[in-house]
Amino acid sequence: MGVATSSAEDRRACRETHSGACTQDQGAGPHTAVGSMSGQVGDLSPSQERALAQFRENVQDVLAVLPSTDDYFLLRWLRARSFDLKKSEDMLRKHVKFRKQQDLDNILTWQPSEVVRLYEPSGFCGHDREGSPVWYHIIRGLDLKGLLFSVSKQEILRFNFWSLELLLRDCEQQSQELGKKVEKISTVFDFEGLSLRHLWKPGVELVQEFFSALEANYPEILKNLIIVKAPKLFPVAFNLIKPYITEETRRKVVILGGNWKQELLKLISPDQLPMEFGGTMTDPDGNPKCLTKINYGGDVPQHYYLCNHVRVQYDHQATVGRGSSLQVDNEILFPGCVLRWQFASDGGDIGFGVFLKTKMGERQRAGEMTEVLASQRYNAHMVPEDGSLTCTEAGVYVLRFDNTYSMIHPKHISYTVEVLLPDQTSLEKIEKF
Repeated sequence: MGVATSSAEDRRACRETHSGACTQDQGAGPHTAVGSMSGQVGDLSPSQERALAQFRENVQDVLAVLPSTDDYFLLRWLRARSFDLKKSEDMLRKHVKFRKQQDLDNILTWQPSEVVRLYEPSGFCGHDREGSPVWYHIIRGLDLKGLLFSVSKQEILRFNFWSLELLLRDCEQQSQELGKKVEKISTVFDFEGLSLRHLWKPGVELVQEFFSALEANYPEILKNLIIVKAPKLFPVAFNLIKPYITEETRRKVVILGGNWKQELLKLISPDQLPMEFGGTMTDPDGNPKCLTKINYGGDVPQHYYLCNHVRVQYDHQATVGRGSSLQVDNEILFPGCVLRWQFASDGGDIGFGVFLKTKMGERQRAGEMTEVLASQRYNAHMVPEDGSLTCTEAGVYVLRFDNTYSMIHPKHISYTVEVLLPDQTSLEKIEKF
């Protein structure tokens, strides 16, 4: 799959529906550029107009290698840095290097590998009421571990840059067909099925890296990030991504409640919205999911795997002596936090379990604590282990590395343990639904 380009029929339907009520453009901020395709960008203060002219002069030497040189494009970089000329220029010059590294000028001729085409759950389907393309992401079908075992991190990132370039090309086509500037993308994130497996550390780090690259190289192109079917785990997942997006982007996050289908229809006309999401659009064969445009992903079959683990940098090392155990305490202050761990052993397998202390301030034996995750032996000397759990109550959770069964060999372990906190703002929104 990939991001499917829209058909001529889609665009004609889009033109017919764009005469309806328009939603506010959340992505433009306080300085929204308006004007005809051939006219000057309007609604700028005199100081901003001077800054735009000076910015164009400052970056004159790199204009030839940029995908566009119009005022709309240059204003994206200025707005991203609040019209600070020096910061805007630094940002744009770094992007020029990024374009060369990623070969963005030729990326639309690139073909993703089969496993990425089949199992990267996203797609471009239809346009919103203002003509912007809509990019869908299906979280329940996202198997980041399977993808990272099958292809490089760079290919997955490149797939998303390829998708963005396709979406921007569609913006250009929409601008020509609608006779107005279309430069932003609407996004819909379907978070149904979000689970602890999606919080796998290497996978989360990949998503964080993508959002960092998005903010640095595609400023001001996201109109909104619409969240539907957000479960209780969403605030934890969002808190992991939040540091990698700007405050302006955070303000574009819209979490819809139980009436999300009705709310989506305010943003996207029924004939531009898949039936699966509350509209009337279907595939030619009547499929309500629009599978020719949106890939719903799924678990990556193991025959695609090129490796069985991802190289990890651990935070701690320790030796668990023969016939002994190591306990790592983690204080959880309130329910809903997620405890996440990764570990590897050297010298043989190692036992591992998670317990909740029944007495504070003192070491307890395993039998004296409440077992939260049953202890078992892992071949972590062959394949690194990772896992997580949602803490349903406050207290001290103990990660216990067990070598009591080995009276001859000590075990050397490397591990990382983290407590993931929920984002309070999104948690409060979800609790209202």
